[in-house]
Amino acid sequence: MTDTSVISVVPANEAPWDDLQTVFGSRGEAHRCQCQWFKVPAAQWRALSPEDRAEQLRGQTECGYPDAGTTSGLIAYLDAEPVGWCAVEPRTAYPRLLNSRIPWSGREESKTDESVWAVTCFVTRVGYRRRGVSKALAAAAVDFARARGARAIEGYPIAAKPGQEFSWGELYVGSRSVFLAAGFRELTRPTERRVVMRVDF
Repeated sequence: MTDTSVISVVPANEAPWDDLQTVFGSRGEAHRCQCQWFKVPAAQWRALSPEDRAEQLRGQTECGYPDAGTTSGLIAYLDAEPVGWCAVEPRTAYPRLLNSRIPWSGREESKTDESVWAVTCFVTRVGYRRRGVSKALAAAAVDFARARGARAIEGYPIAAKPGQEFSWGELYVGSRSVFLAAGFRELTRPTERRVVMRVDF
């Protein structure tokens, strides 16, 4: 079991913007995406540069503005060093998620219910992986959503088999084990590798 006792997690608006960009790095998928994949409709995605996406994320997170009423995620620190990011908001904040078949396969539920929140993305800074960062973020996301009036929170992770390897491009949604550790239960399994998991408050 990973010891996460030295990992602290704060709402993104309580952290400096530079800390979030340190987590994303200066190259690679996290840097290019800037956590906009689920936020931007498919028709607009390719028209945006990484700089455009970063500017959108900056407005969504309100980094550096602790008095902001909203933010779009959480930032993890390990011994005061920024090491991780988790996107968590009301499910309705993610247009691409609402249009995906993954969350809705095999169940009927209103897509416009703002009281259901979603965890859509994890980023762990290079050099800090396999140290419990995602588990700490998932657990904090549950508390974060509950404290803000959510009636439920969902995630849409990969169900990895023992020893199976995945690229970051697949695991950015998190793994089933990370969500299980945070108290999520499996709701549906739309595909062999994708799971819908949920906590009801």
